Amino acid sequence: MLRNLFAFFAGGLFGAGLLVSGMTNTEKVQGWLDIFGDWDPTLAFVLGGAILPMAVAWNIAARRARPVLGGTLPGKPGSEIDRNLVVGSVIFGMGWGLAGLCPGPAVASISWGGFGGAVFLAAMILGMLAAPAVRQRLESAGTALQRS
Repeated sequence: MLRNLFAFFAGGLFGAGLLVSGMTNTEKVQGWLDIFGDWDPTLAFVLGGAILPMAVAWNIAARRARPVLGGTLPGKPGSEIDRNLVVGSVIFGMGWGLAGLCPGPAVASISWGGFGGAVFLAAMILGMLAAPAVRQRLESAGTALQRS
């Protein structure tokens, strides 16, 4: 019960932060990405404001044996740059640049994003569901090519 309460609070705080920062405004996000046009640098403060508390949180988590509310702490992400990271980053960046939304803001804006926001969210969920099968197929095709 307590974990669910904290999860609800954290999700609400995250959504409110996205809304206040402008991350749910597709025009603002696309203005941030348009570095050769009408660039809007204000989201740099949002990114900086996210990095600082996360650095503190990782520092605190590194000194803990287990989370306060139980369970296990996730491991540190890998530092190697591989094909999956590059392909995933390119797909994420293309979607972010074209739609002006990424997963968090897409969910946060679903209540007022209109039909376009709902279509984006549906396409994003379908892509997430299809990704494991596509990855497996690509890996098996790569293995078959190496045998030839």
